Amino acid sequence: MSYQTVGLIGKPDHSGAHDSLNLLITYLTNRGCEILIEENIAREINAQNVTPCDLVNIGKQADLAVVVGGDGSMLGAARVLSRFDIHVVGVNRGNLGFLTDINPDDIVEQLDLIFAGHSLVEQRFLLEVGVFRHEKLKSNNAAVNEVVLHHGKVAHMMEFEIYIDEQFVFSQRSDGLIVATPTGSTAYSLSAGGPIIVPRLDALTLVPMFPHTLSSRPIVVDANSTISMRVSKVNSDSLQISCDSHIVLPVLPGDEIRVQKSAEKLSLVHPKGYNYFNVLRNKLGWGSKLY
Repeated sequence: MSYQTVGLIGKPDHSGAHDSLNLLITYLTNRGCEILIEENIAREINAQNVTPCDLVNIGKQADLAVVVGGDGSMLGAARVLSRFDIHVVGVNRGNLGFLTDINPDDIVEQLDLIFAGHSLVEQRFLLEVGVFRHEKLKSNNAAVNEVVLHHGKVAHMMEFEIYIDEQFVFSQRSDGLIVATPTGSTAYSLSAGGPIIVPRLDALTLVPMFPHTLSSRPIVVDANSTISMRVSKVNSDSLQISCDSHIVLPVLPGDEIRVQKSAEKLSLVHPKGYNYFNVLRNKLGWGSKLY
């Protein structure tokens, strides 16, 4: 693959991330690439021949973005970079690292494969969410992993109704609801008892959070559905919508939250040899072959 301009995005105030970024700058300089570096991390990296940039301009100008950090760093970058025609790869300097494939010790070898075209480019869809009040849009944003309706106070229940494509599904009293993409099925949704959905499946999962009934179970639906969460007017005024645990949108009693698949997609690059089930085994501690 011909990557001429490469953007670097890093985890701030992290010595390991700094080490990887310096290695990347040397590697990319030797390849003759133009290097753009995200503004916040540029202040911490003393490097020559790099151009500080915001995420939007990295998305506009670069062919490839390398995110150095954990899944949180990748999620923050992905919500912006998904708007542009750019490939994105991650170097894992976090904990689990479901979205960051490259081991810091293997950066040169793995990037050699990617630059040689020995890689898999996978499209991951995002969610867009809007909060409507009296049929008027009050706020909106995007999520890579999940959209969560929850109370602003810990251990407080709420009442709401769920509609899928305008068809009533159920009313519920619970701590909230998680609407997760396949990418997000191994994140917060998994902790709440939701199913793992392979990335290529065009589906969403709806996972109730501590529902006040034992019959409430996660539901997997077509990703092209519109999910509507209608908040009862009997709730308190401290409700929220969370996008990837990064962005919070306020919700008032009587509001309607609409969630649907975004037209934007993240082009995630995996080095040669990537296997989703290998990732699950390694990250979740699943057993290996018996024989």
